[in-house]
Amino acid sequence: MDRLIKEIKGTLGALFIAVIIRTFLFQPFVIPSASMYPTLMIGDFLFVTKYTYGYSNYSFPFAPPLFQGRLMENDKPTLGQVAVFRAPVGKTENIFLRMTIYFDESLDYIKRVVGLPGDKVQVKNGILHINGVACKLEKLEDYTLRDPRYNSVKVYSRYRETLPNGKTHEILMDLPFGAGPVDNTPEYTVPEGHYFVMGDNRHHSQDSRYMKELGFIPEDHLLGPARILFFSTEARWYDVLAWIPGIRVNRILKVIE
Repeated sequence: MDRLIKEIKGTLGALFIAVIIRTFLFQPFVIPSASMYPTLMIGDFLFVTKYTYGYSNYSFPFAPPLFQGRLMENDKPTLGQVAVFRAPVGKTENIFLRMTIYFDESLDYIKRVVGLPGDKVQVKNGILHINGVACKLEKLEDYTLRDPRYNSVKVYSRYRETLPNGKTHEILMDLPFGAGPVDNTPEYTVPEGHYFVMGDNRHHSQDSRYMKELGFIPEDHLLGPARILFFSTEARWYDVLAWIPGIRVNRILKVIE
């Protein structure tokens, strides 16, 4: 009996430590969709540093209404940073795509920050403009996207995008410039305490460009920046036995840019 009690105490202690680490330090996150290709792939497992932006109600399980704003804030999101957040709205009908898009506050989402508070953000003919300046695009070799969800293969046009602060990253374009449903938007001024986010797979990402569906991300909905990949596999997340055979060795411990 004494041994059983010790084992139970040890298990509970380990669980308590794991909860503390996940809540206050590092939260694991798995990529379920293709919206951030080529930066993040379906089957990538990454860590988010929750202490970077500090803590809000959404930093804790079930988002209890404990306080207003953020506590222990160490830093704020920077232009071009990949961040995890909770969506600020529920579901709505998208008249352009003729489909219902679901944004669940209980789920985590990941996009790239392309607009800070006070910035003016606009997309013209598929090209991102920040404060009236078009982001530079450099054509790269085409990208072959293999989607493990459907065993599909598709070739996308790939570009290197440079933001006004010099931050560079790669984006994908599935359609000609200007042909996407949000390739031409009004000029949006990001409100104080909010951020404008976009996916790197530009024609396959529901993000802040869909203003009625998602729109600006409130600061207290941010969980933290995505920092490093600790595992990556081509297997579906629920097919645990296939994780190891499908491992992407070259992506393990890769820093997220």
